[in-house]
Amino acid sequence: MRSELSNCLVECRGAFLSIGLLSGVANVLALTGSIFMLAVYDRVIPSGSVSTLVSLGLIALLVYVFQGLIDIARARQLTRVGLVVQESLNARIYDTTVRKAAQGNANGAGAVRDMDQIRGFLSSMGPTALFDLPWLPIYLGICFAFHWAIGVSVVVGALVLVGITVVSDLVTKGPSTALEEAVNRRSAITLASQSQSETLQAMGMTLAMSASWNRVGERIVALSRDMADMQAVLNTSSRTARMVLQSFVLAVGAYLVINQEATGGIMIASSILSARALSPIEFSIAHWKSFVAARQSWTRLDEALQCNPVERSPFSVPVPNRMLVCEAISLAPPKVGRLVVRDVSFALTAGEGLGIIGPTGSGKSTLVRAIVGLWSLEMGAVRLDGHSLSHWSSTERGRFVGYLPQTVALFEGTVAQNIARFDGDADPLAIVQAARAAGVHDMIARLPEGYDTMIGENGAGLSGGQNQRLGLARALYGDPFLIVLDEPNSNLDHDGEAALQAAMLAARARGAIVLIVAHRPSILSAVGHVMILGEGRVQAFGPRDEVLERVSGRGAAPLRTAAAGKVG
Repeated sequence: MRSELSNCLVECRGAFLSIGLLSGVANVLALTGSIFMLAVYDRVIPSGSVSTLVSLGLIALLVYVFQGLIDIARARQLTRVGLVVQESLNARIYDTTVRKAAQGNANGAGAVRDMDQIRGFLSSMGPTALFDLPWLPIYLGICFAFHWAIGVSVVVGALVLVGITVVSDLVTKGPSTALEEAVNRRSAITLASQSQSETLQAMGMTLAMSASWNRVGERIVALSRDMADMQAVLNTSSRTARMVLQSFVLAVGAYLVINQEATGGIMIASSILSARALSPIEFSIAHWKSFVAARQSWTRLDEALQCNPVERSPFSVPVPNRMLVCEAISLAPPKVGRLVVRDVSFALTAGEGLGIIGPTGSGKSTLVRAIVGLWSLEMGAVRLDGHSLSHWSSTERGRFVGYLPQTVALFEGTVAQNIARFDGDADPLAIVQAARAAGVHDMIARLPEGYDTMIGENGAGLSGGQNQRLGLARALYGDPFLIVLDEPNSNLDHDGEAALQAAMLAARARGAIVLIVAHRPSILSAVGHVMILGEGRVQAFGPRDEVLERVSGRGAAPLRTAAAGKVG
C-alpha cells in the first residue's frame, strides 16, 4: 500500500511524464555542440565553405535557444510539482502537527520543516539529474561508435564519479542526521524560551539558559562546517575528475588522429560529448546535500503521517445527551514509560457534576485529557451514551465537548472568533450566549472594540483571569454536553469564581455533564459528586458531602454550607 507522500507523487505522474519528455528532447538537443564541432572540423574547414559555416552556426543558435526554452519549461514544471505536493498535504501536515503536539511531542512543527525541505528539493533543478541519467547509455553508445577506446575512457570516468557519489552518501548521512537533530533541539529551546520569556527575564535565568542555546548552536556550527567541508571536497573531486576525463578523452582522440583512426572532428566532439555524458552524475553530486536532506525529511514526514492517519468518517452517531461512563481506564502520558492513571471507573448521567481532587501528580489532568480524547488509553474505554469516543472524529466531538485546560491558550484574532472557536459560520447570538453563560459579557463590553477587539497571540493584552474567563466562554460555546475544566479557577478573583460556579450550575441545569479538576475546594459547591485520586487510583468516589466528610468531617462542613440550596 502506497503512503500519502507516494500517492501525491503518483498524482503528479502527468507532470513527471511531461518533464521526462522534455528531458528527452533536451538530451537529444544536447548533442548539438558535438555535432556542430564534428561538422566544422570534418566538413567546413576541409571545404573552406563560409556559407556552410554560417548556416551551421545559425542552426546551432536556434537549437540552443530552443534548448534553453525547454530547460525553462522543465524548471517551471518542477516548481509546480513541488507546490502541488505541498498544497495536497498542507491540511494533513497541520492536522499532524497539532495532534503530535497534543500528544506531547515538542517538535510537532518538524513536519512543516520537512515538507518545506521536500518541496524545495522537488522545485529545484536537482531532480533533473534523475531524468538525465537514463540518457547516459546513449551518450556512451555514441562514444563507442566513435571508437572503443573513447567509449572505455568515458565508462571509466563514469565509474569514478559514481564512486564519488557513493562516498558522498556514506560520509554525509551521519553528520546530516546529527545536524537535523541539533536544529530541532535548538527550535525546541527557542519555543520554550519564547513561551517562558517572562520567567526567564524576571528570575534572571536568561544567561543560564543561553548556555544550553550556545551549546546546541556550537554543535550546529561544527556540523555545518564539517558538512560544508565534505561537500566542497566532493564537489571539487567530481569537477576535477570530469576535467581530467575530458582532457584524457581529448588526448585519446588526438592519439587516434595521429594514428589515422579518427578525424579531428571526432576528437573534439568526443571530448564535448564525454563532458555531457557525465554531467548528470556531476550534477547529482553537486545537489547531494539537498537530496540527502530531502530524503531524510521524506522518511520522517512519511512516518509522521502514518503514525497520525487521516481520521476516518465513521457512521454518523447522534450527539450524546444521556450519560458518560469510564470503564477501567488506564493510561500513560506520551513518552512516559509507566501508567499514571490505573483502573479508573465511574459513571455520570445528564445534569450531574463531578469534582476531581487529589495531590499534585495524582493523575487528575492525565485522566481528563483521556476523557476528552486527547490521549490514547492503554486499557479501558470512555463511552458517551454507550458509544466509544472513537465513534466520533475530533471535529464531531468538538460539537458536544467543552474543554478548558490548565494553560489557557487564546489565538490571534478577535474576541468573538476565539469564543466561537474560529467557526466561520458562527451565530453572533450563540457567541453572546456563551459569553453571558461564562459571565464575561460585561467584561467584553468594556473592551475598546467589544467583541471585535483583537487579541494577540497567547492572549497578549489580557490578564490571566481574563484569558481564563474567555477560555471558559469558548468551552461553553454551542452548549456542549460534556464540559471538562482543569483548574478553571486558578487565575480567578472572587467575582470570577462566582461567575464560574453560576455557569457550571446553569450548564448542569440544562442537562450537561460537568467535570472539574480542582485544588481550591470552593469550586466543588457547583458539583454533586467528588472523586479523590491518589497515585493514579480512585481513593474515593460518591456524593460530594459524603466523600468529603469521610476524608475530613470538619473540612467538609464549610463546603456543605456554601453548597446549600444549589443543585446536587
